[in-house]
Amino acid sequence: MKYFNRAIWGCCLILSLMSVYAGENSKGAFHTGQYPNLFVELLGKSQDEVDAKINTVYQKLFYGNNSSERIYYPVEPDMAYIEDVNNQDVRSEGMSYGMMIAVQLDKKEEFDRLWKWAKTYMQHKSGQRKDYFAWSVRTTGAVVDSNSASDGEEWFVTALYFAAARWGNGEGIYHYQKEAQTILDAMLNKSESSNSTKTVTNMFNKKEKQVVFVPIGNADDFTDPSYHVPHFYQLWSKWANHNQKFWADVADTSRQFLKRAVHQETGLAADYSGFSGKPMDAPWGGGHDAYRFDAWRVAMNVAVDYVWFGNNPWAMEQSNRLLNFFQAEGLDSYVNQYTVEGKRLSNNRSSGHWAMNAVAALAATSQNRKDFVQILWDMDVPEGRYRYYDGILQMLALLQVSGKFMIYGS
Repeated sequence: MKYFNRAIWGCCLILSLMSVYAGENSKGAFHTGQYPNLFVELLGKSQDEVDAKINTVYQKLFYGNNSSERIYYPVEPDMAYIEDVNNQDVRSEGMSYGMMIAVQLDKKEEFDRLWKWAKTYMQHKSGQRKDYFAWSVRTTGAVVDSNSASDGEEWFVTALYFAAARWGNGEGIYHYQKEAQTILDAMLNKSESSNSTKTVTNMFNKKEKQVVFVPIGNADDFTDPSYHVPHFYQLWSKWANHNQKFWADVADTSRQFLKRAVHQETGLAADYSGFSGKPMDAPWGGGHDAYRFDAWRVAMNVAVDYVWFGNNPWAMEQSNRLLNFFQAEGLDSYVNQYTVEGKRLSNNRSSGHWAMNAVAALAATSQNRKDFVQILWDMDVPEGRYRYYDGILQMLALLQVSGKFMIYGS
């Protein structure tokens, strides 16, 4: 009997150790430091090939032909901007994405140039909007729209934190950590509710614990699913000087929100939704209760959160559901806009959309994920008037799928 008991004890010990090991692996890259490289794992590419691919795309987008390839434009002596070529403006979204790309690739000069341009021409210096960023500015620095799109601030904050950890803090505006904290504080220290169309509000609804679409008037009464970045909020809860519990709650709320925001059969989210997750159009119209250009990025956010923090079986389920939907639509023919139920709203295709779906492969388990990764690998660098959005999403996707989209800080 005692030998039987020892055997049972031994089996329990082994199972316990296996459980601990599995738990550590499932916690994600924040705990393990391990980032999957699907180009190597699924496509059999060498690391040298992957590095060369990323460098080629970076060089074209940042230093390619002025009129047909690049989106990064230096302004001497020490600034630069990312241009939305089609709309001929500079957007907080693109500037913050550009800074994130720069810090991931260890491009400090490019990072500092972009940051100084954003500080100089986009960040409000006084008034209700102080420390927020105008979301749209001309390449001359003239403000097109002084309102803020909340995703820009989210990416600015996280890129600045990463810069502080990777390069250390400098003086003035290059004290990255202090600058990140200033933006975070601004996000939660405006008016809590809008009583007029001119009232600037918090970027996060404190009651709902969710990011708002635009922090002003009735535009703060709803959200944008693609603005939900729980993996960023989780980091803020560890690194911010204030409101750590709030940011941890926002991360948890955001993960639950995303489960409600996607269609349970197609996996598609709308551009905009209520805080409940129900798709809704903007008060001014535009058909944003459908899966359009913003919504592509939900796939990225779900997958990167899974890679960084793990322990989310729903992310695998959702990523499989999304990729299976697009496979059924036809890998060579699926379009860039749908109702959330899956009815086509466009005849057009977009490479930025393909790139975001490839990122979903990081969390997916279905065999077709390899096909989506292959599409990203084979993709040409976009040229011409629409190269901004397609190109910058391609660059982000390459970093994420290759395991080079990493957390800097602890």
